[in-house]
Amino acid sequence: MDTAFARLPTPPYYAVIFSSQRNGADEAGYAAAAQRMLELAEQQPGYLGAESARGADGFGITVSYWASEEAIAAWRAHAEHAAARAHGRAHWYGRYELRVAKVERAYGHASRE
Repeated sequence: MDTAFARLPTPPYYAVIFSSQRNGADEAGYAAAAQRMLELAEQQPGYLGAESARGADGFGITVSYWASEEAIAAWRAHAEHAAARAHGRAHWYGRYELRVAKVERAYGHASRE
């Protein structure tokens, strides 16, 4: 089984899509903070999972999945998450975009290999 894929319930649910361009500063601090945010998100009511990838050029996309808009709002309001976002804007990201979408359908394929 591929652990890079989030194990999600049947839709509907919400996706928070965070696209970012890293500036290359403080790699060790960034990795530790990203791991902490994942651990903290996993403890939040309504959190369903996440998938993340980053290229060698520093461009990355993280998609977190949530049961409701209320769960997303609570995560956004979490004090430690808010502090990490502020630090990221000041130190780690040259640019980022955040989008919230409601997932109505989901399907996929996995080979038997």
